[in-house]
Amino acid sequence: MCGIVAAVSSRNIVPVLVQGLQRLEYRGYDSCGVAVYADGLKRARSTSRVAELQEQVDLEKLTGSTGIAHTRWATHGAPAIHNAHPHFSHGPGVVGTKPGKIALVHNGIIENHEELRASLQTKGYVFDSQTDTEVIVHLVDSLYDGDLFEALKSAVGQLHGAYAIAAFCKDEPHRVVGARAGSPLILGVGEANQENFLASDAMALAGVTDQIVYLEEGDLIDIQLGKYWILDKAQKAVQRPVKTVQAHSGAAELGPYRHYMQKEIFEQPSAIANTLEGVEGITPDLFGDQAASVFKDIDSVLILACGTSYYSGCTAKYWLEEIAGISTQVEVASEYRYRTSVPNPRTLVVTITQSGETADTLAALRHAQSLGMTQTLTICNVATSAMVRECKLAYVTRAGVEIGVASTKAFTAQLAGLFLLTLALAQSKGRLTEADEAAHVKAMRHLPVALAAVLALEPQVIAWAEDFAKMENALFLGRGLHYPIALEGALKLKEISYIHAEAYPAGELKHGPLALVTSAMPVVAVAPNDSLLEKLKSNLQEVRARGGVLYVLADAGTKLTSSEGLHVIRMPEHYGPLSPMLHVVPLQLLAYHTACARGTDVDKPRNLAKSVTVE
Repeated sequence: MCGIVAAVSSRNIVPVLVQGLQRLEYRGYDSCGVAVYADGLKRARSTSRVAELQEQVDLEKLTGSTGIAHTRWATHGAPAIHNAHPHFSHGPGVVGTKPGKIALVHNGIIENHEELRASLQTKGYVFDSQTDTEVIVHLVDSLYDGDLFEALKSAVGQLHGAYAIAAFCKDEPHRVVGARAGSPLILGVGEANQENFLASDAMALAGVTDQIVYLEEGDLIDIQLGKYWILDKAQKAVQRPVKTVQAHSGAAELGPYRHYMQKEIFEQPSAIANTLEGVEGITPDLFGDQAASVFKDIDSVLILACGTSYYSGCTAKYWLEEIAGISTQVEVASEYRYRTSVPNPRTLVVTITQSGETADTLAALRHAQSLGMTQTLTICNVATSAMVRECKLAYVTRAGVEIGVASTKAFTAQLAGLFLLTLALAQSKGRLTEADEAAHVKAMRHLPVALAAVLALEPQVIAWAEDFAKMENALFLGRGLHYPIALEGALKLKEISYIHAEAYPAGELKHGPLALVTSAMPVVAVAPNDSLLEKLKSNLQEVRARGGVLYVLADAGTKLTSSEGLHVIRMPEHYGPLSPMLHVVPLQLLAYHTACARGTDVDKPRNLAKSVTVE
């Protein structure tokens, strides 16, 4: 969601800025723009894709050695040119058609923007957008007295909310200033042309520099030719470590695949292999040096997550309570901090996030810490993220960069990390025998092969997708450990095909959802060969008796076969407690191929963003 790229250089930096936006397209956006210093401020903006912005840049021959660029996901104001970033300040009484003085881009949400807007209007500032961002640029302008860094420093003291900001001024060429609070911002240190960069994501600078500084909460930064400096939230000069970060620009290449989502579905065997690399046995040290003492101390688990990550947490609840014998609560992170809860200092607070920058989950973590729950652990895909830095313990999955908005390989990698956590906690509580440990580790090592066998079912799933593409509603059913997988399957279908989909525990059919079942409501059921199978079969009969059409993912031994109104895909093998990791893959493929058949934008579904960095 929203991307920033900014640069100061001695060369034309426009190609780097636009390429950076292209690398950030996966985050989701509905407008984009670039502004540079070229004997004043000049800009190009678009409500189309970055490719269209590139055409504008070429047509107008836009060049400059200092500049900022942005992809916007609309919050305040519709996706329109006048709301697109970068925004210019014009001074009191000057309308927006005049050349600007200060150019600014912003990720996040300013909660007191209405109050600030009213104050600036009394000073004569004229607004030509509905965005909270334009408030910031006029505020900085009102405080500017020849030093842009000092003006931004004064301005952020008046801002309430979340922000990552980059700005430059026509009166101070070769200088870009920035600030972050609640939204990520990094510094890229250039190796040539005396250049330095700001970006919201290291991916934006792939191939440009691998020398990255991760700014901390409340940091202010000033970048110039060949130098930079940082102030912390106490406005004291600080040195942040420079890290070599390989942003893996190759991950943004599609190769033989039609969409990134398809590529990432098929990358799951390697993503799981990488996530489990080096795991020879179960030990608390997998989660950090302090894990052994922390695990011995805790008596419950609280999982905080959003969206797909929440469903991985719901799956883990079954594992943690059955295998480790630890009481587990799973909370939607965006709701947790707004209710009164009963804190327990002996709770292990587990956050799950693909990016490690999810605003709601970070806020929920900090709320739990404020309640005295300081034993924290994260399952995260980005080792350098805010979440990893703020949690005491971590397991970093190695799924690789995920470009498609609808999460696939990150989800299964999270499940792998959560199953390892379950085994480590079971071991620390004396509930994991050596024989059980060996069996579980062997099963996990076999996962890449098992996943590859499931992916071979794609042709059968495509046949299902042809039916689903004609529908407007779908129902997903699961029982026990597989209910969260039904939830995830419904989420995937609605995210990218725009078909309304709901998921229920199969036993709940009689308590309401059965009223929806008709021949126009396809019903997808996850049917592993487990202790709940016979119960599930009864639920499926309830659907068939009412004219419903069933689509069942069935393990061997379930004795379910295709017939009129019953479509069955046979899973290659039953996988015990790890079965959810296999059953979710056909559901991902079903959503993907249904979306393709309906002609939707699979990788960039409407209204959604990859990295949700605002509340």
